[in-house]
Amino acid sequence: MRERRFGRLGWMVGDVGYGMWGIAGGEGGWTGADDEAGDAALDEAVRLGCDYFDTAWIYGRGHSERMLGQLVKRHPERRLYLATKPPPKDRTWPSTRDSKLSEVYPPDHLWEYLHRSLEGLGTPSVDLFQFHVWEDDWAHDAAWQDTVVEMKERGLIKGVGISVNRWEPWNVLQTLSTGLIDAVQVIYNIFDQAPEDELFPACRELDVAVIARVPFDEGTLTGTLTRESRWPEGDWRNTYFVPENLVASVERAERLARIVPEGMTMPELALRFILQNPDVATVIPGMRKVTHVRANIATSDAEPLSEELMAQLREHRWDRRPTEWSQ
Repeated sequence: MRERRFGRLGWMVGDVGYGMWGIAGGEGGWTGADDEAGDAALDEAVRLGCDYFDTAWIYGRGHSERMLGQLVKRHPERRLYLATKPPPKDRTWPSTRDSKLSEVYPPDHLWEYLHRSLEGLGTPSVDLFQFHVWEDDWAHDAAWQDTVVEMKERGLIKGVGISVNRWEPWNVLQTLSTGLIDAVQVIYNIFDQAPEDELFPACRELDVAVIARVPFDEGTLTGTLTRESRWPEGDWRNTYFVPENLVASVERAERLARIVPEGMTMPELALRFILQNPDVATVIPGMRKVTHVRANIATSDAEPLSEELMAQLREHRWDRRPTEWSQ
């Protein structure tokens, strides 16, 4: 596992981290989660050098955090970096231009969920406390600023992060200028290259760590979706991959499949494209099986993609705007 510097926090973390949404299951999430398989996958990730784990209270209503806390207990010899997110009080993902900070992240709500997360993790502090939705209009509001500063001063959190709304990498730039944000989590993959335009240069200038999420475009970039793909009742993908999105996604994946090099899988290509960018501190694929862990972490040690292939991948950029189904 290769390591990269995690922005101004100075941590050296594995460049392939672990996204823990799918591992917890639960209402509004991914179906098919299994704790025994999940724990085995987490343990294998640690064995292979993974040390950055990204969760949120809403992933299984605290279940993912408890799984992560147990992982820490099973590996006391390892320094594992723990990142979590408090849910918006109005339970609305993503936020909108009409969302008010006082209704989404009032101070008492942030404190409540920090303590819930610490209890679930079983740790005295969390390394990275990330806002799960964000509006840049909130940038200069003292309510959140004073809260995170106090959390840091009391030693309950070590860093502050923002998970940027889907397809809105610009919706954090003012907030970065406050100097209070240590990390930004953003959708970045072969299709979603827009963060390179403004967000990555700003993070580079301010020494803010970049966490690349959704590396497989919610499954499109695994190459396994078809126009007939459906999921069990309750799986959020049924509401995301509506026909309009599913057909367009499959068509783009089919075009991409034509340039996947022989001997390489599409998921491997997807991760290696992200890791080619030095602005990325770590990428956080979801991994529910040991086989996924081994395949994804192996990309950390792969050689850089050729300039010719990278140029071809650039042509697969897909600029999208949020819609009623994009979530």
